[in-house]
Amino acid sequence: ADLMSCLHGSCSCLLPDNIGGKGIFPHYMASKDAKWYVAHTYSGYENKVMADITKTVENRNMSDIIQDIKVPMEEVIEIKDNKKRIVERKIFPGYVMVKMIMTDESWYVVRNCRGVTGFVGPGSKPVPLSAKEVENMGLEHKTVQLDFSVGDNIRVKYGPLEGFVGIITEIQTDKKKVHAKVSMFGRDTDVELEFNQVEALV
Repeated sequence: ADLMSCLHGSCSCLLPDNIGGKGIFPHYMASKDAKWYVAHTYSGYENKVMADITKTVENRNMSDIIQDIKVPMEEVIEIKDNKKRIVERKIFPGYVMVKMIMTDESWYVVRNCRGVTGFVGPGSKPVPLSAKEVENMGLEHKTVQLDFSVGDNIRVKYGPLEGFVGIITEIQTDKKKVHAKVSMFGRDTDVELEFNQVEALV
């Protein structure tokens, strides 16, 4: 089915039962591991595309192939009539992020979903996001194992304060930073440090 028929409702994200042969859609590099890909959508279709793909994955038991779908959002303060309110806004309007193993089936499900215009990549050939891009976009949250907690004594391993010792007053897991009181020239000074800049004193 072409894109126009999808937009007019004569097809859906459902996969034809006879799909799955070799090399039907040679528009991508097949992958054995799940990677994040970016699908371009018509403006305003992002959440519908996410919902439709999610439903297809459930109906087809494809959760091992298409593992996650996200429309990244952020909270912003909007001022209207001199009143502040917090609203959610799409970080990347017109895009849906899909974590999947690239196969004929997964390509077809996403590419032929109503509202999707193609994958992001040269000539619409799907190109997975790099690990750095995934991290910067906040698509996956890795659990950080910390060797210290609030109240612990730490030493600064490198940077302008290398060698100084202090006490942790706050840990910001989301920003991967700690706040500490460091003794400098006989005075306690509040400083902000990266996780990897400090080590616990035993």
